[in-house]
Amino acid sequence: MIRVFILILFLFNNEIILSQLNPQSKKVTNTFFQELEYIQDVTPALKKKKGFTNYEELIDFLNKFSEKYPDKVKVKYIGKSQKGKRIPILYLIDKTKVKNKVRVWLQGGLHGDEPASTESLLYTIHKLLEDENYTHFTEKLDLAILPMANIDGFLKNKRYAANGLDLNRDHTKLMAVETQVIKRAFADFDAHVALDFHEYRPYRKDFAQLSTFGISSIYDLMFLHSGNLNVPNNIRAIVDTLFVKNAKIKLDALGLTNRHYMKSDKIQGEIQFSTGSNTARSSSNSFALNNAYATLFEIRGVGIGKTSFKRRIGAGFTVANSFLQTAYENDTFLLNQLDLANNHSKNIVVKSERSIYKDTILAIDLESNNVIKLSTIMRDAKKSIAILERSRPDFYALKSDNKHIINKLDNLGIRKTEIKSDTIIQVEKYLVVNFKNDFKPYEKMKMQEVQTDIINDRVKFSEGDVLIPLDQKKSNLIIELMEPEAPNSFISFGIMKTKREDILTVYRINN
Repeated sequence: MIRVFILILFLFNNEIILSQLNPQSKKVTNTFFQELEYIQDVTPALKKKKGFTNYEELIDFLNKFSEKYPDKVKVKYIGKSQKGKRIPILYLIDKTKVKNKVRVWLQGGLHGDEPASTESLLYTIHKLLEDENYTHFTEKLDLAILPMANIDGFLKNKRYAANGLDLNRDHTKLMAVETQVIKRAFADFDAHVALDFHEYRPYRKDFAQLSTFGISSIYDLMFLHSGNLNVPNNIRAIVDTLFVKNAKIKLDALGLTNRHYMKSDKIQGEIQFSTGSNTARSSSNSFALNNAYATLFEIRGVGIGKTSFKRRIGAGFTVANSFLQTAYENDTFLLNQLDLANNHSKNIVVKSERSIYKDTILAIDLESNNVIKLSTIMRDAKKSIAILERSRPDFYALKSDNKHIINKLDNLGIRKTEIKSDTIIQVEKYLVVNFKNDFKPYEKMKMQEVQTDIINDRVKFSEGDVLIPLDQKKSNLIIELMEPEAPNSFISFGIMKTKREDILTVYRINN
């Protein structure tokens, strides 16, 4: 048994070995993760014993459907990866008599080592077009499907983009070309519902320290939806109590274990868990801050090769099917609720923190091969607490020397107005009273942490300066980008450089 424990520790602590060897025993697979044999071999990776879908297979698969259904399917290339691969999106739009259709965005492969995320989407495309049980969705829904967002990483089975960036930490700083073109396509599509397919690693380093000889995650799938307090309450509630609730019912019926997303963290030497997310740098919150019903979900799969691959694809397709069915059956209600959310006018939350409580989670005990309960401290972003609030301005304003930031706003589809001539405007300025930047680089960025005081003043604006109105759908995203103390703002990421006692060149304007 000691030898087994040493082997587990070695695997947990060696990422190279993890990428080559499967740490999951056949005993665990046969007990908890048997295949879903009804999943058909209709996608490139399912048709072969080894390996996953490559780029040529992806393009052939998408083109096959655009050629077969030219009036319904369009494949467009939104840009190129860093290695020069064209990034395809499949648009599935049925021109029916329904005027106000719900627009649904589905994306996968943002992390290149999560193959079931891409394959689940390819399987979903096949079912939507070839299976009469699902072809009705396009009567009320328009779909944009991005199956392989991080092509360079995917082809090497690596999490990161070619320049080493994590594309799911790039939603506000927009430093990767892939992020820039994807955000532009997302803005142009103007989604009402957004679903991001991922996989997670069930054997983590710190899991080897739990129970007697280590644990593995038991959950086939985990949901990560927004806990960001700037996302309107009705959007968060509908995602949780309608979309996710319906999907969990379908997963339960198939015997696929599921829960809200959680991950382990070592805090003051103790392994604790966190659940949910409130950070705008990741997709579930970024999409939700665009006033969309948004969820990221994680399939159990990273590091275990093609083990239980049909089961993983079945889990992904089940969630996609459920979300589409929920949108189809509740289309009018969902659109009406988004109209209410777009008139959101509460104070803004600049900073928040997770609530903390004791909880119990399920896991697979690797010694006994049984399900066990673990008591833990849980840090919950779904129950975030505001620690810094401000009134909601009517506009933000930027000086024209922030051209790189103005370009990022264009990428995000944020509406703005350019000032045409000299004018004096009453504003609120940000005075930096505390400043810190002695952090380790994060995603190649020199992070900044500031505290500001608000000063009322009159400022002269000139041609080329811009006003950013908050009476638009993306107002809550704008807040996250502009408020200096917000953890994912242009200031916090060091895109707008500053120092103590600076007056920032971003302003708040009322009326």
